[in-house]
Amino acid sequence: MVHPEDRRYMSVSPSVREVLARRIAGEIILSSRPGATMRKWRELFAVSQTRLSETMIVSSSSIISDYESERRKSPGAKFVRRFVWALLKIDDERGSRFIKEFAKLTSSPSNAIIDLREFPIPVRVEYLCRALRGEMIAPTNRFVKEVNGYTVADSKKTIETMSGLEYSQLFGTTTDRVLIFTHIEEGISPMLIVRMSNLKPGVVAFHGTRPDDYSIRLAEYDQIPLIYSNLPTLEQLVLTLRKLYRIALRRKLGRPLRPPPKISA
Repeated sequence: MVHPEDRRYMSVSPSVREVLARRIAGEIILSSRPGATMRKWRELFAVSQTRLSETMIVSSSSIISDYESERRKSPGAKFVRRFVWALLKIDDERGSRFIKEFAKLTSSPSNAIIDLREFPIPVRVEYLCRALRGEMIAPTNRFVKEVNGYTVADSKKTIETMSGLEYSQLFGTTTDRVLIFTHIEEGISPMLIVRMSNLKPGVVAFHGTRPDDYSIRLAEYDQIPLIYSNLPTLEQLVLTLRKLYRIALRRKLGRPLRPPPKISA
């Protein structure tokens, strides 16, 4: 519920605020690094620690800094609630730009996205690579240990239909994920849109098309690990990722962990 004193700041539908508030709060509470997640959302809203602490009415901006740098233990639910509504209040005072963009993105999801999920727990990249029947192409001097989600996207539709903030749809609730591009056309690298965006995924994978030299160079510029998956079909790709999701869920629930699924040709 929205506090009565907050209603005068509303310039967009309360339901949109509720959805966004739950999304931010849920990601923070479920995150293995809640401080880093708080910092990500604060920076997305372009709010300084000082401004945020003033709106939250906390004694010092160092409290926000301590949580973000994990010098303090994970914030409680009450603190997270105050954090979220402070971000939304500041955005309302600025004309609700972020909230309005979020409303547009959630009302018209892109048909470029084939599948998108957040893992219940972080998944090691080595497990992901094995499940994708993947080969690490570049860069050889950068290693990402874990990812928190995945997105399978049609490369052609992504390039042709997405622009600006629409690109953020690929990231779900976190950028700490693998973006898997399929239906890649010759001579049109999806790494170009990654290169041009401020949002960077933890890992990128090409399905069915081996990365060319240009794509490898772009991955190396941004130090983003690039995987080549040679799974035969898109259907097998999606099924494999969903099996990996279920493995992570069993692990989250304390059930025995099975090895990544074997894929037959």
